Amino acid sequence: MKPDVMVFDIGRVLIGWDPEGFYDRVIGPKARARLFAEVDLHGMNLRIDAGEGFLGPVAEMAARYPHWADAIMLWHDRWLDLVTGPIPRSVAMMRALKRAGVPVLALTNFGNETLKIAKARFDFLNEFDRMFVSAELRLLKPDPAIYAALELGTGYAPQRLFFTDDRPENCDAAAARGWHTHVFDGPDGLEKALLTHGLLTEETLP
Repeated sequence: MKPDVMVFDIGRVLIGWDPEGFYDRVIGPKARARLFAEVDLHGMNLRIDAGEGFLGPVAEMAARYPHWADAIMLWHDRWLDLVTGPIPRSVAMMRALKRAGVPVLALTNFGNETLKIAKARFDFLNEFDRMFVSAELRLLKPDPAIYAALELGTGYAPQRLFFTDDRPENCDAAAARGWHTHVFDGPDGLEKALLTHGLLTEETLP
């Protein structure tokens, strides 16, 4: 069965996400390397994505590492600066899919408060037909339960779903359920995959 429903990850697929680049600019590459080696900032962020509040995990980590406290708090205070902006061609393909009548969903590891910030800044994040968000579901990709939640919530059979995500393990978990998948490595590859699977045509490409 060919897929006829599109499922997007958000970070590094529709919007850029580069905390390391932000910290390189603010505290310098050498200090950033030490910070990320000593402090599990990405693990902290997963707690937020899993449904904890935004400030709490950041403030807790800052208290645990007082010599890095100011830098750690930037994750909260300047979160939007960790985002490098939209990935324009990905956004254009998302909108082209919608114009072509393809249901467009999001399946994303994202915090509730950080998603509100992102949606206020990037209007296209308000254009999904439905969003399945880790913090709301209290489930993180690649837990099979989060994919099951999307199937149950929409009623779509797995074989109808085409999913793109920048993390291979997240695609592998979807493929194990029968979803069509594409590991996102840039808009060129996504465009080819959408054409190959018939979700877009040369005429409907943006």
